[in-house]
Amino acid sequence: MKKLIGLLASLIVIGVFNLYAPPADPGGGPVGDDPPVGVPIDGGAVALLIGGAAYGVKKIRDKKKTIIK
Repeated sequence: MKKLIGLLASLIVIGVFNLYAPPADPGGGPVGDDPPVGVPIDGGAVALLIGGAAYGVKKIRDKKKTIIK
């Protein structure tokens, strides 16, 4: 029940933030010959992915140890 309440509360908060977001620029894209620059994915994102995978493997191993005992 706590998970359901937490999920609903987070969805409401996200919805409220989206409601008060500024409107999009109606003028279109940037003017000029240069294409828009994307967001660079550097070593920080890779480190987070590796850390998340390691944490997931640890949780799975811990769960298997408690089942065996």
